[in-house]
Amino acid sequence: MITAINGIKGNRFRRAAAVTVTAGAVLATGALTAAPAQAVTKPSIVAAGGYVMNNATGKTLYTKAADTKRSTGSTTKIMTAKVVLSQSNLNLDAKVTIQKAYSDYIVANTASSAHLIVGDKVTVRQLLYGLMLPSGCDAAYALADKFGTGSTRAARVKSFIGKMNSTARTLGLTNTKFDSFDGIGNGNNYSTPRDLTKLASNVMKNATFKAVVKTKSYTAKTITKTGSTRTMAAWTNTNTLLSSYSGTIGVKTGSGPEAKYCLVFAATRNGKTVIGTVLASSSVPQRATDATKLLNYGFATI
Repeated sequence: MITAINGIKGNRFRRAAAVTVTAGAVLATGALTAAPAQAVTKPSIVAAGGYVMNNATGKTLYTKAADTKRSTGSTTKIMTAKVVLSQSNLNLDAKVTIQKAYSDYIVANTASSAHLIVGDKVTVRQLLYGLMLPSGCDAAYALADKFGTGSTRAARVKSFIGKMNSTARTLGLTNTKFDSFDGIGNGNNYSTPRDLTKLASNVMKNATFKAVVKTKSYTAKTITKTGSTRTMAAWTNTNTLLSSYSGTIGVKTGSGPEAKYCLVFAATRNGKTVIGTVLASSSVPQRATDATKLLNYGFATI
């Protein structure tokens, strides 16, 4: 009786071993080709909200609280640039004289700055670099003052913000509202990861915008009050992914007490572009880490 039981056990072991060997052979030949795709795990990010899509098709690749409204910080400046670049008969070489009001605004709000100098004449193109690379709120103010309409600066700024909101409606950004030209809002400046990604995807079609946001460093030469040329200190792009993530082509950082740390990002690899947003991450390094995870996931699933 004992011998019979041992014999049965022996047969079971041999059959199990045979199954294992067979499975190993299948794996060795690469027959189970579906396995790598199944191994892509949805990443965990620290940011409170995130969204990623295929830029070519608009197909969603990742969501985390993608439609929850949050403060956007300086990612707002993507819309600032969009409104400027949408002006009819835009002259990028038109000069704007820097006003004391822009400088006073920076001081009063302890805002990020392009360090524009009062009295200097700066081109619209240069202001776009000052807006998007060092995230200059002085550059944002200058552009709002230039491209808003009205007889006073306050009226022109209000008009410009109105254009930002009408553009958001035109683009179908239903969870977005602006009450500032730079993200220093008054309690009513918000968007979502999905809306900001859609906005960025749209404006990245503009060649000037695309050239600006992929630039790591830019040195502007402005015209002083006396007519001489001033070489400004170089503006460095706050988007660290341009150096740390191969294929990065933009887009814009943001931060603030309420917004925390935000990043709208895009990268192209093997002819495919992944674009997305993280809002309310915990630090400058962490927002880059979050974005890197989402880019990797996007390219793995696109």
